[in-house]
Amino acid sequence: MKKFAILGLLLLTGLVSYPNYLQAQNAQMLTLADAEKISDAAEARARQDNWNVVIVIMDAGGNLVLLRRMDGTQIGSIDVAQKKAETAVKFRRPTKVFEDGVKGGNVHIMSLGVAAVEGGLPLMHDGQVIGSIGISGVTSAQDGIIAAAGAEALK
Repeated sequence: MKKFAILGLLLLTGLVSYPNYLQAQNAQMLTLADAEKISDAAEARARQDNWNVVIVIMDAGGNLVLLRRMDGTQIGSIDVAQKKAETAVKFRRPTKVFEDGVKGGNVHIMSLGVAAVEGGLPLMHDGQVIGSIGISGVTSAQDGIIAAAGAEALK
């Protein structure tokens, strides 16, 4: 009953529409189990080439769900992996798009506050972004390979 009273109040004040409320209630959510599965796949790919990385998984709101730092990974990669994951979820595209833009001369992209380096991917379900993965620790191309392996585990 409280749920409907709150919804009614929000509808009355115009803060939320009922269709948006229903969509949020029925949207696919990224679970901790999903994040662990994605992270496990990313770590397995990194281990194939003895790459030590930080793996970050965020939900659709850009909130941290999981952070894994493999032994021997520099601590600076924690912030970088988080920024890559944040960029991918907020802009709903791979961070490589921004890297390519900057390499192509569009340096104004940096004013957006993005991680313009490969290694961040949005996580998709039925055409909707439900989260993101960010990898940092090796070259950006290698980070991208690891991120792709993690994202593939969600499918």
